[in-house]
Amino acid sequence: MPKKLKSVEEALAMVKSGDRVMVSGFGNVGDPKQLVAALARRNIKDLTIISNDLGSPGIGLGALLSAGMVKNLVGNYYNWNPDVADAYNSGKIGVQLVPQGSFAEGIRAAGVGIPAFYTPTGVNSKLTQGLEEREFGGRKYVLQEAIKADVALISAAKADTLGNLVYYKTARNFNPLMAMAADLVIADVGEIVPAGTFDPEAIVTPHIFVDVLVQRR
Repeated sequence: MPKKLKSVEEALAMVKSGDRVMVSGFGNVGDPKQLVAALARRNIKDLTIISNDLGSPGIGLGALLSAGMVKNLVGNYYNWNPDVADAYNSGKIGVQLVPQGSFAEGIRAAGVGIPAFYTPTGVNSKLTQGLEEREFGGRKYVLQEAIKADVALISAAKADTLGNLVYYKTARNFNPLMAMAADLVIADVGEIVPAGTFDPEAIVTPHIFVDVLVQRR
């Protein structure tokens, strides 16, 4: 049995109240559904969820909001879940909106040890109010800090027993980036194969970034 392999319950027991939790996926593509469902069953609170979106009302990550587990959101596309606007307007949660490109690059930056970077995206808009500005080559830029997490919940098509991951087409979206940017990485995988099975060129996320494997049921 692979040393990194755990049950979904064992894996999600590692998530604690107050954690910053990255969750991969774009809508219903590339998201770790099994892990999110297990997280929604935990009796924890005050989570900061770092994700592209927050599912739908009561569905996927939306179930965490419905259960009162969420304190803050960091992301960019919450149109699918009107509960986010209701919770924010009523003062129940905080929301940090980050333009999608800056969001992806902020996660990548955290993974490679870059604390912040300048971007022109969002200059002179409400999204970047209060951020440091500088001018380069006659153009304004704002300083975007790296986005790091305590835990990342990701999804992959296959893993080998060491924890090397491969993905299926567009399901790669945020998965490889988030695998680099969290202290603890839990990967939900469809199939686990012996080490040495993968062509090294096919491996997208090296095993050094992966702490826990969960077999998808």
